[in-house]
Amino acid sequence: MAADLSQIVKAYDVRGVVPDQWDASLAGLFGAAFAEVTGAAAIVVGHDMRPSSPGLSRAFARGAAERGVDVTEIGLCSTDQLYYASGALDLPGAMFTASHNPARYNGIKLCRAGAAPVGQDTGLAQIRELVERWLEQGAPRPADRPGTLSSRETLQDYAAHLCSLVDLTAIRPLKVVVDAGNGMGGHTVPPVFAGLPLTLVPMYFELDGTFPNHEANPLDPANLVDLQKRVPAEGADLGIAFDGDADRCFVVDENGDPVSPSAITALVAARELARHGGKGTVIHNLITSRTVPEVVREHGGTPVRTRVGHSFIKAEMARTGAIFGGEHSAHYYFKDFWNADTGMLAALHVLAALGGQEGPLSGLVAQYDRYTGSGEINSTVTDQSARLAAIRTAFEDRADVTLDDLDGLTVAAADWWFNVRPSNTEPLLRLNAEAKDEPTMTKIRDEALAIIRG
Repeated sequence: MAADLSQIVKAYDVRGVVPDQWDASLAGLFGAAFAEVTGAAAIVVGHDMRPSSPGLSRAFARGAAERGVDVTEIGLCSTDQLYYASGALDLPGAMFTASHNPARYNGIKLCRAGAAPVGQDTGLAQIRELVERWLEQGAPRPADRPGTLSSRETLQDYAAHLCSLVDLTAIRPLKVVVDAGNGMGGHTVPPVFAGLPLTLVPMYFELDGTFPNHEANPLDPANLVDLQKRVPAEGADLGIAFDGDADRCFVVDENGDPVSPSAITALVAARELARHGGKGTVIHNLITSRTVPEVVREHGGTPVRTRVGHSFIKAEMARTGAIFGGEHSAHYYFKDFWNADTGMLAALHVLAALGGQEGPLSGLVAQYDRYTGSGEINSTVTDQSARLAAIRTAFEDRADVTLDDLDGLTVAAADWWFNVRPSNTEPLLRLNAEAKDEPTMTKIRDEALAIIRG
């Protein structure tokens, strides 16, 4: 097919509409290019429940095998289950999923052996160049000795590994509602929760890549509504929602109120630091709450602030030997999980923390929710640089205000801060603001928005 790879090869993965933007023939070329760039003798491949995923995954596997690479296919899996296989088998991996995107999309998340990330600067640009060349000049000649295709079951081993990292055997019985959104959480939750002192109330566990109930994107508040109603109706202790490929988890308390991912990051950071003797580095991106570095320091750890994006988090995890990392988008990264992100392991930590004491979740997380945040606010602008320059001019001469350019522009004072980041793909500026209280947050948010939209 005639394909515009600039539209589907993103900063961290491949993603686009099937079959309009890419199809099985292109997936085969990506498989061959992945084999070429990694130079691996063997790889592991998995896929989610989207209708197009099995065919694309198999085409990719065949493309790699034609280059002489042995391919282990693990079939239906969550993204973190693929990372588990990559880590446990020490093989590069490919996961076919479009995560939370609508049904017509699909994509590929790639990693090197040990679940090490693949992005633009770590192989993805080379893969794109090879595929573009082959689209123009013809596919490469098959290797003299093609690789093999074999199947392997990893679900039970994945579940056992996660449960070995968090002890839930002594917790009080809990009732938990889980909204899988017809995504891969319906596949991974049952074996992970099996045998634990939990009463599970499943919602939308049927694997269905057309997402008949709601989009599998809990970052959009509209997709949490069903869970928020169900938790108090069931008298449950908490609710957990997973996105389509089940690598992110979102939590609601016993009242059905969402718990911010920053609060979950702080809670898990405190637990991981305790597990490591009160020492260790914790990574957080620059738009997580100030609560996160405060809690890390209070528990003896060292917080390290990074740009937004999993490639930056994972690079800092590796560079610093960090024990844990968290993002505002509900991605949680663990040293004991090959520095990869796993929403399921974060969920187990929340269950262990809640079940290890008698109070409700709302009371437990209150200590990790110290500030008022705006959430992310997007504004369409004609000139991103000019608007950022206008913000700098408005704030740079104010007393007791600091500015930094780690990712976009961050403006900070003693009791508030805000960050404005340009989108890489759209004419947008993204604002996040936080303050000690609602009036202060509203004032600084509105002042920043007036400049952005002025």
